[in-house]
Amino acid sequence: MVYVSIIFYSETKISTYLPKINYNSMLLMNEQMTQKPTKNSTMPPSKTAINKQVIYDVSSEHAHGILLRLADEDANISKRIQELALEYLTDVDPDGIAEDIFYDLNILDVDDVWKNSGSTRYGYVDPYELAFEMFEEALEPYIDDLRKCRKLSMDEKAKLHCIGILKGIDQFEREGTTEFKDWAVDAPHEKFMQVFKEWREENKNPKNLEEMDEFIKRNFPKWYGSILKE
Repeated sequence: MVYVSIIFYSETKISTYLPKINYNSMLLMNEQMTQKPTKNSTMPPSKTAINKQVIYDVSSEHAHGILLRLADEDANISKRIQELALEYLTDVDPDGIAEDIFYDLNILDVDDVWKNSGSTRYGYVDPYELAFEMFEEALEPYIDDLRKCRKLSMDEKAKLHCIGILKGIDQFEREGTTEFKDWAVDAPHEKFMQVFKEWREENKNPKNLEEMDEFIKRNFPKWYGSILKE
């Protein structure tokens, strides 16, 4: 799954408080920002089809650069990019986040652990440590979205992101089928606790804390005891 980070522009600086946006969603944003050819367009249909295919073939890296140029060249487009990005940031579905996380974790390949661990030209690489790092990297985009909401003081959205991440980690711990899981046995619990503690330390709403405490107690009883010890 490819994701594109869009950057907000203001008159004097760039702000990076952007959500993780699916590349196909970015293409939809492009269609919303540009006028579609009309029936009376002089552009031949074949040419239009080719141009659209070019857009779909653009890599995420190049798409990012294109958005930067568009925002830099036109203040109205820059404003529209910001508006659309905020829509994605504020549309938080915990169950959807959990499903995406479970998928991303469950496709981690144990072959990558074996191929890149052990004795290497740079020294010895512990396979369990490598597996833990791979687990962390898979979660990082989702944790970044949580942090963006927090920086924008979107406390409710940050809570929903946290819930989605915790659910995804728990689902992988219970239902993961990849052999990779055997090399990252401690990763689910450790990352579960880390994500929760980071959210809790930054949360400014006592009601959210009470709701999260009840949510974890009800849905993750085996890890609730660890939270009480913190």
